[in-house]
Amino acid sequence: MPATDDEIREKYLERAIRELNTLTREIQDCSDCPRGSLMPVLGSGHPQADVFLLKLAPTAAEIEEGVAFYGRVGTALMKSLERLRIDPLVVYGTLCVKCPVSDTALADPGCMARVVQELAIVQPKIVVVMGEEALAVLNDLDVPLARPVIAEPGRVQELTPSIDALYTPDIDHALDEEGAKRAFWSAFRVLGDWYADLPPY
Repeated sequence: MPATDDEIREKYLERAIRELNTLTREIQDCSDCPRGSLMPVLGSGHPQADVFLLKLAPTAAEIEEGVAFYGRVGTALMKSLERLRIDPLVVYGTLCVKCPVSDTALADPGCMARVVQELAIVQPKIVVVMGEEALAVLNDLDVPLARPVIAEPGRVQELTPSIDALYTPDIDHALDEEGAKRAFWSAFRVLGDWYADLPPY
């Protein structure tokens, strides 16, 4: 008897969970970045998310918890997603620099290249890339069939034939200054229109 759509989706989800768990172990076992005894900060969210959030490096709260987009940044994003009527369960967030290093220039290029693996596993429909430094990393990665993304806030662009990209200012620098907060929100809210136009499964 042929498998139903639900059964097929379940198999894909199981595979994505397995692959993310393997990637997590690889990241935790890696010693290429000079992070000392601190643990890397891991991506979090749905293993097959439609929306893939990407920023450069962890904040102190993220380092302490070991999870990307934890703390004030995560709270601000949750509120923003709620305002845009985007289910947080369709979101996955990660960092270019996963290890807590004193200077992001010390991060091993192989560590940053793991974002390509995360994209291949999650297979999102859009990448929201936050800040010019994260954008530079994304554009330098060897993402199959990728086109360069331009630092044009609030414009949906094509990253690959199956993945869109939305550039926003860096959220870490947007929480304490009103003008920066407005600039981030102005770009990020475009995600709401994009999500509303997604065809139903």
